[in-house]
Amino acid sequence: QVQVVESGGGLVQTGGSLRLSCSASGRTFSMYAMAWFRQAPGKERDFVAAISPSGRITHYGDSVKGRFTISRDYAQNTVYLQMNSLKPEDPAVYYCAATSASTPSSYYPNQYDYIYWGQGTQVTVST
Repeated sequence: QVQVVESGGGLVQTGGSLRLSCSASGRTFSMYAMAWFRQAPGKERDFVAAISPSGRITHYGDSVKGRFTISRDYAQNTVYLQMNSLKPEDPAVYYCAATSASTPSSYYPNQYDYIYWGQGTQVTVST
């Protein structure tokens, strides 16, 4: 019932910034917790950030705390990931995902709790 589409990936210099967007279909966007995960070549998919349905609660992976910010725009049915101070370790395919409002926020880092997934957008960091 929810279609998730990421955009905004591209090439950015080390130390630079990039904003990813995730558009979700449906009137019930505000009822879902939204999250970003990423997967680098040859590595497992890692948790990046998540935001509660109300936007009141946010969680971040340890590697991105203080650098990345997740937010949501209810009018546009869109969640954003603002990435600042990008590092060589950040390049990956970034995936947007959605889970039910019944999911406790402590579960947000668990990828298996997410129901809907986008196809990913590539982020490349140059030196």
